[in-house]
Amino acid sequence: MVRIYTQPIQAEQWLQQYRGQPSLLACVFGFTETGLIPGISAAGATPDDRRYTAIADAEFLMQGVQAQPRHPLPPLQAGASPVFISRAVVEGLSLPLYLFNAGLPQSPNAAVINLGGCPAKCLSSGQALPLSIVQHLLTQGLYWGERLAATVSGGYVILGECVVGGTTTALAVLLGLGIPAIGKVNSSHPTCNHAQKHALVEMGLHQAKLSPSPDPRQVVAAVGDPMQIVVAGMAIAASRTVGVLLAGGTQMLAVYALAQAMAQTNGLVWQPHKILVGTTRWVAEDSTGDTVGLAQLVNTPLMATGLNFSKARMAALQAYEQGFVKEGVAAGGCAIAAELQGWPPNKLLEHIETLIDRHQAITLRGLA
Repeated sequence: MVRIYTQPIQAEQWLQQYRGQPSLLACVFGFTETGLIPGISAAGATPDDRRYTAIADAEFLMQGVQAQPRHPLPPLQAGASPVFISRAVVEGLSLPLYLFNAGLPQSPNAAVINLGGCPAKCLSSGQALPLSIVQHLLTQGLYWGERLAATVSGGYVILGECVVGGTTTALAVLLGLGIPAIGKVNSSHPTCNHAQKHALVEMGLHQAKLSPSPDPRQVVAAVGDPMQIVVAGMAIAASRTVGVLLAGGTQMLAVYALAQAMAQTNGLVWQPHKILVGTTRWVAEDSTGDTVGLAQLVNTPLMATGLNFSKARMAALQAYEQGFVKEGVAAGGCAIAAELQGWPPNKLLEHIETLIDRHQAITLRGLA
């Protein structure tokens, strides 16, 4: 069952309107050097692994299990990549899929739309992205949001992301926009590394020397990542005609706050009542963060899939119940989409486990 955590009336109306309706998944991939800092993220066991996490996730999300992937999924400290959840839904629902490269170190070996962005520098520099790139990516986001919406008339667009280190850039953007998000964000670690994140963000904001009421684009240029501005633009444009499910936790709450600020500051027309944030219960109920409180601060409905791995037959999935991984690559949003199409939780779990079985079999054959 889908669980609603904030603004229940608006969330329930959204669910009623789009239950059983067509949808598509658009996932935006980006990179920030923030993700290479030791200990900042568990989305890859080492900094070098994390350099290629988003690239490998893009290839797996688009192609599924491959005998010889160019970029194999990187090892994690614990747990299985959330891309298994997303891919299982894409396969099971034959979900239309669009992948976007907002700024990766290299292009994935998959059918990806290149938006002409670039990887971000570490946010501690206060100069993460050129302002010209941020403006270009906003234009691209607005353009593609309108195009995606046109292909799913009467339905909704699922907007996902993959940026290693993205919860830290999310905190930076939230604070840069004046939202008191300290201690409220999540992490791929079982216990969120709040102190490390906050120290980096404070360094970046100090270096950036933003004005008291900065243009939101300047905040992204100073301490953000290339995904954020693209998805904010997509959400704004798509909401004018269809529903929007921002698939993620902390990062999508920051995207919503960014869209809200740009709509107000830059006069962009949008329909915020058509947008909500959808994640996993591992994020929504993470006791080491405050996702619900953050959703209340940015004034958006928050819901989560009730997907539970406590009875999974694989230890890598059971690790989610211990707080590892939690979310990523639109996993929560895809699970919600499956539930809106009538899938019971056990069916989704079976699809995920079958996909992991196939992946493990191919991997073992490759090692033989």
